[in-house]
Amino acid sequence: MIVRVTTDLPISAEAACQLAGKTALFRYVVWPVFTVGKIPERWDVGQEISARLYFFGFLPAWKHYLKVVSAGAREIYSNEHGGPVKVWNHRLTFVPISERACRYTDEVEVHAGLATLPTVLFAHVVYRWRQWRWRVLTRILA
Repeated sequence: MIVRVTTDLPISAEAACQLAGKTALFRYVVWPVFTVGKIPERWDVGQEISARLYFFGFLPAWKHYLKVVSAGAREIYSNEHGGPVKVWNHRLTFVPISERACRYTDEVEVHAGLATLPTVLFAHVVYRWRQWRWRVLTRILA
């Protein structure tokens, strides 16, 4: 199943995509829904990352695996999996809508067997939360 969530940000597409590849931004936008263990500060193409997930910062979940497949000026694509989630292919796109604004989309392909439907519902909630946190942050940066 595919989950797609989109929002507009008051920041250029290139600046937003550059921020998206930084661990500090990732930690900010997912907090407090979940936190992750030790991961690199920057994510590069070909890099494979694994870390323990924690729901709400203290409930241990599974180990999550991520491989950065591609990263450009306006898109990042990763193959991910972990726990009950067999496939979590995530594409972040940043399309310019002006010199100082972009349309940001999270698109994720989810396969989790019998847990696919609840995982898709969870993904909708998480990506809406993430994008709200993006909007808050980029209004401060703009």
